[in-house]
Amino acid sequence: MKALVLAASMLLPVTGLMARSVLERLNDATAVFNEIMATPDRGIPQDLLAKAQCIVIIPGEKKAALVVGGEYGRGFAVCRRPSGTGWGAPGAVRMEGASVGFQIGGSSTDLVLLVMNQDGMQKLVRDRFTLGADASVAAGPVGRTADAETDAMMHAEILAWSRSKGLFGGVSVNGSTLRNDLDENEHLYGRKLNNQEILMTARAVPPAARELDHALDRYSSYSGSSADRMGK
Repeated sequence: MKALVLAASMLLPVTGLMARSVLERLNDATAVFNEIMATPDRGIPQDLLAKAQCIVIIPGEKKAALVVGGEYGRGFAVCRRPSGTGWGAPGAVRMEGASVGFQIGGSSTDLVLLVMNQDGMQKLVRDRFTLGADASVAAGPVGRTADAETDAMMHAEILAWSRSKGLFGGVSVNGSTLRNDLDENEHLYGRKLNNQEILMTARAVPPAARELDHALDRYSSYSGSSADRMGK
């Protein structure tokens, strides 16, 4: 009995540390989004953000090392509520792949993806999918007056941007994979929910994610039709 109590007491600090890491990552994701959108002439065009079905924000991992064998990042996906008004609860994601320089020479790279239609959303909620193979991806345009009407922009399911060393712009993420982060979801929701259960329902936004929710509402209020929201 004493052994069980000792084992449990040893696990509690570890669990607390892991939970704090989720909170820190949510705060980092919120900061990344606010900083990018605070400079509209060099940020994500708000008309694209207003039309997006979902957003994925992967804040840079603050480590001074090159990741050997491929890049890796953790962040969150958020989709619009089924009604089209407001944003839902975040689902945790992991991104892996050799084409995204998350950590190069001590720098930290932030990544933002906009999922532009229902087809892209359906792929986002899979357990795992490959960008460029399972879903079409294009480097996103930058700035308030950026031309977002190119053929690639009009047909891409996902648009991608990165920020590193103060530079922000569209980026290629073809070949990278996104998958559910069940461990992070467990820390947020108390059980290992997959992102289908989070992003495709009217689940309440957890307290830890309210600042991110407020930031998304601030910069991406939607005024389109129901058909537009459905990507039709």
